[in-house]
Amino acid sequence: MTTRKDIHNSEIPVLCQSCEARHRGICGALDAEQLIELARHTRQVKQQSGTELVADSEEVNSYANVMQGVVKLTKMLSDGRQQVIGLQFAPDFLGRPFAPESKMSAEAASDVSLCKIPRKALESMMKQNPQLEHRLLMQTLKELDEARDWMVTLGRKTAAEKVASFLYLIATNINPSLDPDEMTSAKFDLPLTRVDIADFLGLTVETVSRQLTKLRKDDVIQIEHNRTFIVPSMERLELRCG
Repeated sequence: MTTRKDIHNSEIPVLCQSCEARHRGICGALDAEQLIELARHTRQVKQQSGTELVADSEEVNSYANVMQGVVKLTKMLSDGRQQVIGLQFAPDFLGRPFAPESKMSAEAASDVSLCKIPRKALESMMKQNPQLEHRLLMQTLKELDEARDWMVTLGRKTAAEKVASFLYLIATNINPSLDPDEMTSAKFDLPLTRVDIADFLGLTVETVSRQLTKLRKDDVIQIEHNRTFIVPSMERLELRCG
């Protein structure tokens, strides 16, 4: 892989220069030499929306950093019902280190770009680099905190607050280059269908549609071409989250 100098005069792979995961994800724990070593094993993969990335109970042979797009995590019940249990954005880490098989399915909710890392290569580097292992632990704990917060949303919030909270989640995570605390407005393409949103929020499709219509009529959101959402004021949307 071609390398070039960064601002610290250290050679790092070109792909790593522009990768959000390098700074905010697990690769932020690696120095230039370690990044070069990791890059010898990694490959960038682009997948279209709807592509299955990981199957439930599948043997784990690789992990991935989400570089761009949205990944949908799901669990399937024995009768065929599906529950959307989480969403991943750049620079989230897809996979559970040291687990022999996956515990859920992962699907590209939008077109995604992934940096795939062979399991043996990453786990070997983790054993040699406590900072990398620490970064993965912190990301795991972050996801645990987010899951607990989402339990409050599902268990206590009204339908209107759930839909607003979902839109706020998408708006503040879909563009990794923006600081959520500094966002005053947002524009994004909705990565999930109405059916997926309903599964994620524990609502009916009709209820989701009604709440989106109400938010649009109240000018909290604007909708273009049925998938492009505009949030004129993030503060107003946050207030509707309860």
